[in-house]
Formats: sequence, C-alpha cells, structure tokens
Amino acid sequence: MEKLTGKAESIADKRLGPGLLMLTLSMRLIYKDPRAWQLCAQINRFNTGGKTANGVLPTSVAAVCEEVRKTAQHGAPSKDYADGTGVRRIVGDPNRPVLLCGFALPDSRILILMEELGRRHESVVRQAKERFVLTPRETHAVENLLKGWTNKEIANEMRVTEQTVKEHLKAIMMKTATTTRTGLLVTILQM
Repeated sequence: MEKLTGKAESIADKRLGPGLLMLTLSMRLIYKDPRAWQLCAQINRFNTGGKTANGVLPTSVAAVCEEVRKTAQHGAPSKDYADGTGVRRIVGDPNRPVLLCGFALPDSRILILMEELGRRHESVVRQAKERFVLTPRETHAVENLLKGWTNKEIANEMRVTEQTVKEHLKAIMMKTATTTRTGLLVTILQM
C-alpha cells in the first residue's frame, strides 16, 4: 500500500469520517469506534451544557436506537441498507450538528452511523480567509457560495444589493486567480 504524500495526506487528515455504533435489539452496546466516542461526547457536552458524561449514550442516540428497534420488531430488516429505510436525525449543537443514521441489521443488531455535518466547509472557509486574506464580507460571501446559493440569495442573507455581492465575488476571484464561480469553488475546496 502506498504511503500518502503532501496534499493527499493533508486532505486525509481533514476528513474525520463517520462514527460507528452497533447494539443489540435490547440496547446492549456491542461495538463503538473512537470517532463514535468523540461524537457521543460532543453531543453529551451540548445536551448537558458543557459537562462531560463519559460512557453514557446520548439520549438522542438512544432515541434513534429505540426507533430502529421498534421498526425491526414490526418487519424484516432491509436487505439493501442503501435503500433509505433507516432512521435519520440531526442532533447536537446547531453549529456542529451530527447526522445519525440508524439501521436494523440481521441477527437482531442495530447499526448507527454518526457523522458531523458542516465541519468541512467551516475549516475550508477559515483556510481560505487566511490564505487569500479575505475581508469579513468576502468570507461571508464564500460561506454562502459553498452552500450553492445564487447571488440574489447571498445578497438577501447579507442585506446588500446583488451588485455588491458581484463586487465581493470579483474581488475574491482576483485574490484566488480565478475567473468563474465554479473555478472559485474548486480553488477553495481543494485547499
């Protein structure tokens, strides 16, 4: 297996990946990977106002498990786990939400996938701000551009005219040596 070098290693370091939990239908924990430990602690800190609760399954995660358990008891587990029949919830801090996806597996098992949402864009925007010396307004425009918003939507969010947004984007394109919105996004997302 090849060792990662330079840019590839940098990209891999930023990608934390999902956490995995596996439980029995009686809610006994079978497996919990390190990322799941981190995300559960993050959810618990938010739910308890900053206090830690080590080894405790967050109530929102337990609620998803319970819903999957009830679903599994009323029918056969799905044979295709990508068919969207699982339970999905977004929980935790609105600034760093966690997506929970729960599935009933054969042999009376529950699988919970946990993934932090929004973190990638957050770090990309911070890096772009530092690397290209973006103003606060330019940074705000980049955040909204990453959401796929139009100039008009960005203008409404920022409470400026559409022409002002165009001027912000032109300034950002000059700083990033790009000529299109797509080119700008590619440059920022490859950081």
